[in-house]
Formats: sequence, C-alpha cells, structure tokens
Amino acid sequence: MLLGAHVPSADPIAAAAARGADVVQIFLSAPKAWKPPITRKDAEVLRASPLPIYVHTPFILNIATTNPKVRHPSRKALQECCTAAATIGARGVIVHGGHVPGDDEAAEGLANWRKALDGLETEVPVLIENTAGGNNAMARSIEQIERLWEALDVVDTPLGFCLDTCHLHAAGEELIDGTKRLLDIVGVIDLVHLNDSKDAFGSRRDRHQTLGVGEVADDELVEVVRIADADTVVETPGEAAEHAADITWIRERLGVT
Repeated sequence: MLLGAHVPSADPIAAAAARGADVVQIFLSAPKAWKPPITRKDAEVLRASPLPIYVHTPFILNIATTNPKVRHPSRKALQECCTAAATIGARGVIVHGGHVPGDDEAAEGLANWRKALDGLETEVPVLIENTAGGNNAMARSIEQIERLWEALDVVDTPLGFCLDTCHLHAAGEELIDGTKRLLDIVGVIDLVHLNDSKDAFGSRRDRHQTLGVGEVADDELVEVVRIADADTVVETPGEAAEHAADITWIRERLGVT
C-alpha cells in the first residue's frame, strides 16, 4: 500500500517529494478539453523513476453515452491517454464510469463500454472509477457497478477498479460495507481516491474535502484504506502543504511511516 496525491503534471517527481508522497496521479492533457496529450520530454525519466504514477483521463470523457458526438471523441481520448500513459510507465489509466442520457437504456451504455474496450489497444490497465451522481450512471451504485463488471467479463483489455470514497458516500452507499461488497464484485481494488466530502450522505454531489474535515466519518475513511489494501491518492483541496497534511493524516491513523 502506497500513499500519495494527485499532483500537477509539470514535474511529478518534485511534486511527490514536496508532499512526501509514495505515489502520484497526474493528468496528461487538459482535464476539461478535447486536447490530446503532449509529448513529454521527461517521459524516459518518469519511466525509469521508482515513483509509481497513475494517469487520470479528462473529466469530459463519457464512454457509455449514446450521444456519438461525445462517445466518439471519448473513445479517441481514452486511446490517446492510454498510449501516452505507456510512454511514462504508468500503473493505470483512470476513467469515470459515465452514463447514458435521458431515457436511454443502461444496456446501451454497457454495450458501448464493451465495444470501446474491445477496440482499445493498451498495455496499461484501464481503471474504471465509481461516480457520485448522474442519472442512468454506469458506476454510481454498487448494483450498477456489478452490472457493468458482469458486462465486461468477456473483455480481454486489462481492466481494474478505482474506488473514490467521496463518490461512494455521495452515491448513498455505506463506505465499509460498500467496499467489502465491491471487493466481492471486482475481485481487487487497484487504486483508492481517498477524499472526504463537503456534502451529506446520498447527496450525489462530487465535492471533495480535506480529510477529517468533511461529512465522512474519520474511522470509515481509514477502514476503507485498510480493507482495499491498494495504492491510495488524495484528491483533496489545496496544494503541496495541504496534501502533505492529508497524507500524514492517513499515515498516522494507519500506523505506517
């Protein structure tokens, strides 16, 4: 189990050192735009570094959607992100589960996920992340995640799961019981996004908060990390000092150095 943070992408190694992070997560392109990743001059340095790096896809991706104007660029962006992630030796590429619009059937979203992964060429595992809200979501509730995992059981693409604590809380799922149920479904949790929540249980609002300050019970946040036994990054508000404090917060409660 390694503990770290989502950091600015310019110099991940220096950003990790400033936070006392064992592991980092970065964007390789703008998080809210359809822009391909730029070629990194430090790709070989990052690949050779012992620092584990995870890559988060842009937030605007929606692999599940029935809207071709979003689905097609989403597939293209996922491929570009996976290809770029391989050049830096990333451990995984995180992408939100997405949703289908309006009254469209969830089955269409599941089929779109299968088709996207069947057509994806990647050596880096795709880690699907649970989401906080969204009507007709693919990965908000545990039941929805189970349906998605059953639909993707036949896919050969390397696949994993990323658990976000704020999202699970906002989705109205009990954290400790929910984490155990998710392990039964997905087998292994590959990455934890350890975030407190600014909003109440079941709010369906994705607003992260500093650890120990928000609406999630401290002991539940700690126990999720113990149960998941996976690399863990905070995506909490603030910069290096605040992230360092959050990493220290969870280290002390886990009794690790």
